[in-house]
Amino acid sequence: MTPRRRIDGADGDAAVRAVLAGADDRDTMAMASRYLLEQLAEEAEGHTVEVRVPPFGAVQAIDGPRHTRGTPPNVVEMDAATWLALATGTLDWDVAVAAGRVTASGSRATLADNLPLHWERMGL
Repeated sequence: MTPRRRIDGADGDAAVRAVLAGADDRDTMAMASRYLLEQLAEEAEGHTVEVRVPPFGAVQAIDGPRHTRGTPPNVVEMDAATWLALATGTLDWDVAVAAGRVTASGSRATLADNLPLHWERMGL
């Protein structure tokens, strides 16, 4: 079942574009981060890896064994700037991990095959 979107596509796209253009205010970063987390959950539907971007949000993604209780066995965590760069393709997964910008624990805790995301809406 595809996750339900909470952020309108046009609003989310605008927030991501604003961040890519240099906006760094909390509200814009929050909307862009949450929108791209929703996009990840849609593109990589599943419950194997929990992706956290504190303080803005977290989603479960990646097909595989479902996690239901307690601390997830596969967790990926990063700050919003890193998440936005990875999701939009301006930062490579391996580079971010090597630089310590991403914390990944668990045997399946990688997003390398799922990034960058296809976030841009046609016609905007």
